[in-house]
Amino acid sequence: MIGYFTADAVRDAEKDTGALLTSGVLMRRAAGGLSHVVADELLARTSGVYGRRVGLVIGSGDNGGDALYAGAALARRGVSVSAVLLDPDHAHPGGRAAFTEAGGRVVSTLPSDIDVAVDGVVGLRGHGPLRPAAAAVFAQITAPIVAVDVPSGVDADTGLVNEPSVSAATTVTFGMRRHAHILAAPSCGRVEVVDIGLTDPVPDLVELSDAEVAAMWPIPGPDDNKYTQGVTGIIAGSAKYPGAAILCTGGAVAATSGMVRYCGSAAGEVVSHHAEVIAAPDLDSTGRVQAWVIGPGAGTDDAAEELLERILGTDLPVLVDADGLTVLARRPDLVRSRTAPTLLTPHAGEFERLAGHEVGTDRLAAVRGLAADLGATVLLKGRITLIADDRAEQVIANDARTSWSATAGAGDVLSGIAGSLLAAGLEPRLAAAAAARVHALAAAMAARGAPIGASQLVAGVSPALRALLAGDVVSLRGVAEPPA
Repeated sequence: MIGYFTADAVRDAEKDTGALLTSGVLMRRAAGGLSHVVADELLARTSGVYGRRVGLVIGSGDNGGDALYAGAALARRGVSVSAVLLDPDHAHPGGRAAFTEAGGRVVSTLPSDIDVAVDGVVGLRGHGPLRPAAAAVFAQITAPIVAVDVPSGVDADTGLVNEPSVSAATTVTFGMRRHAHILAAPSCGRVEVVDIGLTDPVPDLVELSDAEVAAMWPIPGPDDNKYTQGVTGIIAGSAKYPGAAILCTGGAVAATSGMVRYCGSAAGEVVSHHAEVIAAPDLDSTGRVQAWVIGPGAGTDDAAEELLERILGTDLPVLVDADGLTVLARRPDLVRSRTAPTLLTPHAGEFERLAGHEVGTDRLAAVRGLAADLGATVLLKGRITLIADDRAEQVIANDARTSWSATAGAGDVLSGIAGSLLAAGLEPRLAAAAAARVHALAAAMAARGAPIGASQLVAGVSPALRALLAGDVVSLRGVAEPPA
């Protein structure tokens, strides 16, 4: 499990080191790690370090000091290092002295032929967009940027990406990952953590590893049968919109080896696509299930509201999505009164209907607030999926790494996957997190660099699971994003 921390938590951890902080040891360790990462970037991009060119953009805080000391170390290795000091009177004095003594050059404009740039403008205390002087410098940089701590212009706690801000190829951080490293992952690029001797507190934001997701995935044992593995009930789609039913049941079928029961007017279409699904026209004839998924394409009329009330009135785990969330926005009491597990999976628009306000600039606070208000688990969709539970302090994030799943019907597939995990007995926050990981992996594997539809995403679920369970998942960073 990867932990992410607030700026205050990082500062407190630094203070707890005592003399290591006040004596400058932490800064020297940080600068040493930063210089090694920049050297590795040079080696990877230019096949060498000696004689290469690095440009530093330096602010007045400690991050500027880290960058100047790192620049000094690079200069001693034969790198030509230039630095623009945005506030020369307040640049870190020790770092500036070390930089110039090692042969670094302070300039008013960075050379146009630098191989790598270093963003040492602002760090954890920075808020808001780049100031005009800094923005002007970065506007001229075409080389890949290594950011110190967090890219300047990106809020360390909320991950808000202001305009203008720095978009980094690599971000080097010290001791602990910051919230922004997952909440603003596209702006941070690859994140390298340099060990400087901090003791991590308990993180309030986490991301599961592939191994953890694989370990919790329900695999049939020698004594299992189709009933003991979990029976998933799906209420989705309609005669007018059968696609949602087909995609949702497809996600559930691909995700587990148990049984999927479908209830609704699209029964014929569902069975024609997924012959293993047991279909029924109405709730009373559906049969026993162990968890319900309700809402995708199922309508928002009075009949839909009555059916949602019946489902939420059971003592079974329930996932509510899409049209079900629109109905729920009119009747939030249906969730607040539940004691059984409930998972809600809104996108930003559905979130606004449920919460009565937009997600806003702090997605982490927003998802926590809605989960607490409704007494449920909330999965807020996006490239960076956030999952909050009203009973757990930690929020789980999942970075899809790409946007290949940003296609019509993909959310229906996600609901089916997560619902099947609820039926298998996973608690809602873990079912949501595991489903989000496999959903993202399936999209990336199905796409292979070309646009896909949700039907292809369904087809990618089994290969993605196979790779995950075998430990063969290759990092998705670097998979090409869809064209803008």
